[in-house]
Amino acid sequence: MSKINQQQLDKIRNEPGFIAALDQSGGSTPKALANYGVDASAYANDDEMFGVIHQMRTRIMTSPAFTGDRIMGAILFENTMDREVEAQATPDYLWKVKRVVPFLKVDKGLADEADGAQVMKPMPDLDGLLERARQKNVFGTKMRSVIKGANADGVNAVVDQQFEIGRRIVAAGLVPIIEPEVDIKSPEKGAIEALLKTAILTHLDQLGDGELVMLKLTLPEVDNFYRDCIEHRNVLKVVALSGGYTREEANARLARQNGMVASFSRALTEGLSAQQSDDEFNAALDASIESIFQASRT
Repeated sequence: MSKINQQQLDKIRNEPGFIAALDQSGGSTPKALANYGVDASAYANDDEMFGVIHQMRTRIMTSPAFTGDRIMGAILFENTMDREVEAQATPDYLWKVKRVVPFLKVDKGLADEADGAQVMKPMPDLDGLLERARQKNVFGTKMRSVIKGANADGVNAVVDQQFEIGRRIVAAGLVPIIEPEVDIKSPEKGAIEALLKTAILTHLDQLGDGELVMLKLTLPEVDNFYRDCIEHRNVLKVVALSGGYTREEANARLARQNGMVASFSRALTEGLSAQQSDDEFNAALDASIESIFQASRT
């Protein structure tokens, strides 16, 4: 088993900051670009689209506002991991230049809904992808499922799959971010969270010494609801997804969760535009990062 980078582990465990989610994939990239002020006429195919989103991500990562002082990690899409920023492999640029710990999104999207939940599609190439990530100095991974109803079978299917694959990722020498998202629009959100916490704690208690995972969870209806998860010996960090809340609402909810930090995607880039000058862009990004950083310090 490959050895985890101890400096990166210490940073995630002990230093303030949050995780920037820069991992929009093929399905979510057009919407992310539209929010950034780039419409579909700017690219003719997927290759060109990924080139355009890499320009956006590069602008974020190279901004003077984007540093390890406030950002502990960044989650990358596979296509971003394989590209370069300022003539360095993206994960190396993040760590060596910005002191931001690199993570990789490894799921292949969501399966069709069953029992009020969407598990992840099969990942036949996972072992090869994990090996490539290790070679590129990636620290950890992220994978997302979605729960929409308070159905124990659906919740358990999601959590069982997340931890089964999570243990494979741990065995490959990486730290998995386990993300069983709860749909914020579900009328059963609080009931789902009760089922979810029970399922997560059951699996956490089955992990062996030194099997470290992270959790990425929807901001809960009950403040400090996930305290038991945050304090668990096998949990390196619990991070929050913005899940469709505005940045203002996500920050307000996050600030009430002690020990939980942000891992925002859309809420991080809210207000950024391709049409902004560099000074305008950097000022907007700095304000966004500072607000999320402060909400993550509680």
